[in-house]
Amino acid sequence: MSFPHQVITIGVVVFGTMLTRFLPFILFPENKTPPAYITYLGNVLPYATMGLLVVFCLKDTITRAFAFPELLAILFIVIIHKWKHSTFLSIGLGTVFYMVLVQNITF
Repeated sequence: MSFPHQVITIGVVVFGTMLTRFLPFILFPENKTPPAYITYLGNVLPYATMGLLVVFCLKDTITRAFAFPELLAILFIVIIHKWKHSTFLSIGLGTVFYMVLVQNITF
């Protein structure tokens, strides 16, 4: 790729990134109430995204005989989250716990 193509590519990527970052603030200014559908999506999409991530993370466990690391990590995450009510803490500790299980313990 030549230098002018690289500059054009970088410019297009920067423009696309800026557009996706600034467009919501332009379309829905702070002093104006957003449409009901946008408010609805803002309420339901975080939960739908988390459900999608759980399904995506567990999709390959069906093909294996045992899914103990995944099940133990899910149980650990639920316990930590119910105990501390911190999403970041439960995700972080759950990830570390899962990686320790997968790397160090043979199932």
